[in-house]
Amino acid sequence: MLSDGPARPSEFPRAGGEMGAQVRAHDWSVTALGPTHGWPAALKIALSLVLASPESMFLAWGPDLTFFFNDVYRPILGPRLSWALGTAMPEVWPDVWEDVRPVVDLALAGTASRFDDLPLTMTRHGVEEQTWWSFSYSPIYDENDDVVGMFCVTNETTQRVLTERALRAREAELLLVTDALPVLIAFIDRDLVYRFANRAYEDWFDRTPEEVVGRNVRELVDEAGYAAREAAFAAVLNGETVRLELDWPHGDGRPRVADIRYLPRRATDGTVDGFYVFVLDVTDAKQAEFRLREANETLERRVAERTLDRNSLWQLSSEIMLRCAFDGIIIAVNPAWQTVLGWSEEELVGRNLFALIHPDDLDRTVEGAQASSEGFAHTRFDNRYRHKDGRYRWISWSSRSEEGVVNAVGRDFTAEHARAEALKLAEETVRQAQKMEAIGQLTGGVAHDFNNLLTVIKSSTDLLKRPGLAEERRLRYVGAISDTVDRAARLTGQLLAFARRQALRPEVFEVGRSLTSVGDMVGTLTGSRIRVEVRVAGTACFIDADPSQFDTAIVNMVVNARDAMGGQGRLLIAMHEVEGIPALRGHDAMAGTFVSVSITDTGAGIAEDAMERIFEPFFTTKGVGHGTGLGLSQVFGFVKQSGGDVAVESEVGHGTTFTLYLPRVDDPGGSASVEIETAPLVDGHGTRVLVVEDNVDVGTFATQSLAELGYKTVWAANADEALAELANDANRFDVVFSDVVMPGMDGIDLGHEIRRRYHDLPIVLTSGYSHVLAKNGTYGFELLHKPYSVEDLSRILRKVATWRQRKNALGA
Repeated sequence: MLSDGPARPSEFPRAGGEMGAQVRAHDWSVTALGPTHGWPAALKIALSLVLASPESMFLAWGPDLTFFFNDVYRPILGPRLSWALGTAMPEVWPDVWEDVRPVVDLALAGTASRFDDLPLTMTRHGVEEQTWWSFSYSPIYDENDDVVGMFCVTNETTQRVLTERALRAREAELLLVTDALPVLIAFIDRDLVYRFANRAYEDWFDRTPEEVVGRNVRELVDEAGYAAREAAFAAVLNGETVRLELDWPHGDGRPRVADIRYLPRRATDGTVDGFYVFVLDVTDAKQAEFRLREANETLERRVAERTLDRNSLWQLSSEIMLRCAFDGIIIAVNPAWQTVLGWSEEELVGRNLFALIHPDDLDRTVEGAQASSEGFAHTRFDNRYRHKDGRYRWISWSSRSEEGVVNAVGRDFTAEHARAEALKLAEETVRQAQKMEAIGQLTGGVAHDFNNLLTVIKSSTDLLKRPGLAEERRLRYVGAISDTVDRAARLTGQLLAFARRQALRPEVFEVGRSLTSVGDMVGTLTGSRIRVEVRVAGTACFIDADPSQFDTAIVNMVVNARDAMGGQGRLLIAMHEVEGIPALRGHDAMAGTFVSVSITDTGAGIAEDAMERIFEPFFTTKGVGHGTGLGLSQVFGFVKQSGGDVAVESEVGHGTTFTLYLPRVDDPGGSASVEIETAPLVDGHGTRVLVVEDNVDVGTFATQSLAELGYKTVWAANADEALAELANDANRFDVVFSDVVMPGMDGIDLGHEIRRRYHDLPIVLTSGYSHVLAKNGTYGFELLHKPYSVEDLSRILRKVATWRQRKNALGA
């Protein structure tokens, strides 16, 4: 170890690099060796050789095996470097001492030893690690030929050993891969001798790779095969990469085609010392290539044939054909354009297609073209195109977009469209005829009921005129009048709803509620001698159908039942929820949940020979003038269009049951009307109302009634007067109350005009009936139906006036 004091100068050793300097600087006087000038000559000679050697060496001297080493050995010591010099060897290397001690003992006994890649477990950086070493231990003799120490020449081979192991592992993996490939892989030297061959050679030559390696190519292929390869061998040994294809039959004679590749390998001096061989069986690929070539030839022939067919179709088709860009510019048209629309190809090519389209159809046609440009490849649509004579023709198109253009085929269906429109009109006429027939059946009963209601009103008013009438009786008669008016309003409402004329409009509605409503009219239809009973299910049942057609179907069946009973008997209308429809008239049963509505009478029944025809239009068993024969055909058409069916059970002399089956749907939610609860305020509190009413009696009644309830009113007899009042000062009024049906501008148009001019002024409309409202709804206006009570009028006026006041308060 180094001395704490200053190093004493020494002549030995004179060289030795860093370790020579450390030996000179070391205080050896405190050791068993003593100062260096007294060291034995054998030690000095041996240590000088170690320090000067370019090999990694150490020296162990004397019984203590005092440890010396040179500069090349220093990195091996790691953290031991700072104290190893002069320390006993077992203390320097305690972790490997037991492994090397036998070798050290041999050296000290005079026997030299050498080891290559000896594994040693060492602790050099605080942790154990596996290392490998190649070293030799040699004895050192003194002048008396006694062994006085030993020296070691050592080299760590850990990295080389690990590299060689990894290389062998990779070679094993590579061999595993090459053996697994269905490809011949080999290396052949310049003498055409195999130096490597994979397992595939066993399949091709029936020889193992071990039997192939060391053999000449001529031993594996016959003379003809060698001759076919000879030029390729010369080329690859000359440094060229070679590829060739040869017929190489199997051993049993089956044909085989080989794709052969030769790749030269160059030595470190650049000369070619052999070549790699890769051989792939491409028989299947060649056969597939042949079949593909045949298929392509067939396809080309068919394409040519179809091109000829297409060109013939283009020229001869009676349907118009078109190629155009997405922006509508026409690229090509076929001759049929001139036949169908009068335009020649010269007149159309380069022109914009959209210029020929009817203005009403232009927007959706442009949208269709836009959809095609955005990737919707195939579309169908109908539109109208202008004939050269100025008339328009209906064209049904089928189009496909590809490569930036639209290809389309169009069929002229103008005549079919006209027939369809005529049929649609005829169907609507028939539906209306069916409804009018039913209304005609209702007319007598409704007139009878209205006369009864008017009798009550007339009698009550006569009694109210009597002097000295007691208060109790006066209230009774007033109540009778009010109740009678309510009954009359319900009756007219049902009749108007039943009689509305419009196209089929399916909607979800509750069957029980509709049956109850129609049931109120059925009594007037059947007469007093027929007892009518309506039974509805305990739970709400919804269907998706046209409510008007449903009502018409019920009335038509009731009329049939009444006539079958001769004006007296019992009629039962019953509703149930059922699962499935039984097989009817040769059709299979239908699964699902349905609502059944049955109408059972106690009439004469239907004869068996008439059962098959009862749903035919215009078929009737009634006498002339007693029916059109359209009622049951309407029933049949309605249920079929609604996804259901109708069943009939009848027994002559006992009665008939018609059962409608209609698909049940889920409750849409919110089906019940929800109204804003408003207290029945009868005090107007000075609310200012502009009353617009053309009927003098109604106008006078409304203004006087409102005035008595505390409202301030101004009456205008028509829309023009109302607008003039508002033009003078619209702020005078809190609300406008207008009739709908008036000469000139009606209440709806007046409401729109007021809303345009005075957008925050509320409008309430009133009407007994308006065909505009029946068809289009209330347009967002509040509506009060006639007849109305004073309380109803006061309530709705106060509601809209209060809304306005709240709105103004929030705006402030």
